[in-house]
Amino acid sequence: MAKQIPENSVGIVRPVCLHFDEPLPLRSGKVIESYDLMVETYGELNDDKSNAILICHALSGDHHAAGYHDPDDEDEKPGWWETCIGPGKPIDSNRFFIVSLNNLGGCAGSTGPESTNPATGKPYGPDFPIVTVRDWVNSQARLADHLGIEQWAAVIGGSLGGMQVMRWAISYPERLRHAVVIAAAPKLSAQNIAFNEVARQSITADPDFHQGHYYEHGTYPKKGLTLARMIGHITYLSENALRGKFGKSSLKGENFGRDLRTGKLNFDFGVDFEVESYLQYKGEAFSSNFDANTYLLITKTLDYFDPAVDYEGDLSKAFEKGSCKFLVISFSSDWRFPPERSREIVNTLLKAKRQVSYLEVESDGGHDAFLLSEPRYLNGLTAYLSVVANESAGTRGADHAS
Repeated sequence: MAKQIPENSVGIVRPVCLHFDEPLPLRSGKVIESYDLMVETYGELNDDKSNAILICHALSGDHHAAGYHDPDDEDEKPGWWETCIGPGKPIDSNRFFIVSLNNLGGCAGSTGPESTNPATGKPYGPDFPIVTVRDWVNSQARLADHLGIEQWAAVIGGSLGGMQVMRWAISYPERLRHAVVIAAAPKLSAQNIAFNEVARQSITADPDFHQGHYYEHGTYPKKGLTLARMIGHITYLSENALRGKFGKSSLKGENFGRDLRTGKLNFDFGVDFEVESYLQYKGEAFSSNFDANTYLLITKTLDYFDPAVDYEGDLSKAFEKGSCKFLVISFSSDWRFPPERSREIVNTLLKAKRQVSYLEVESDGGHDAFLLSEPRYLNGLTAYLSVVANESAGTRGADHAS
């Protein structure tokens, strides 16, 4: 029996692996001689290629942003941004040609630590070079060239994806008309770098890590990666979200999210609370589907992002070129990238005399709210992208008229 696919889904999609032979110089000084990028697209590119949108993924995301891969798997979950991408959704596949890719260093088909190093014939492992957001955007620009897209109608991303959007506006200011930056920051705080370092240490301290060469030992650092994800997952949620999820049986109307797994304390060091069980489940599920070397690499990519370093510490100078318009969105309960970090971006853009709209959404969803069905967020994104779509249609009409 074939699965029932919602009408507002892009449906069954097929990723494509694209190969690039032109060497890619990296910010580190190293060079990737050739590489693959795994890509999915949704919708159709119009005649003048003016309706293309690039989706930039966050830390654990990849090319599979919407739709389904297996028509026979009833339990398959859709792509990670199914709430936003599809017919009639904010990023409307009836109006846009939407491109999503797995970035270099990823573990979903693009060249990364699991790929074969041509110099050794073995997986790169820890020898895969550190890539920066700038390097990613340079590879994405080559992808745009391959697709024949001279200018994106919009580049959109949340969290680490939002950082890529900002780098697009800095490195290729004439190649996008709109930049949508969601739940992001102009650079990481010391607290965020600290969380990433604890996560990395949990992985590298696992006996099964083998200095990153665990592929050759037929194992992987499951305990370390599980712990890293548990740490990260806590930072993506808000206190109210945790209370709501794990506080259904609280007494006297108080809700502190302390539901017990068995209804009583065990008086040992096992799992007593539902939240403990939940975090362990999330961590273990993630560890079986994500590469530890990729996790190490991408958290470093996050740490290194600071485009102001090229402009004497003044980020506004980085945004002075180009004419793209900006939409910046934040969420009230996001304590990893709180609203004040988004307001930093807005103030920087205003200083650079750029046109920017800002939406701050009241939400209990924490940092992960940008992946959820938050009505005000979805309505705001829909309204903004409707203008973008109308501009693309207008551009096409003007071209045809001439």
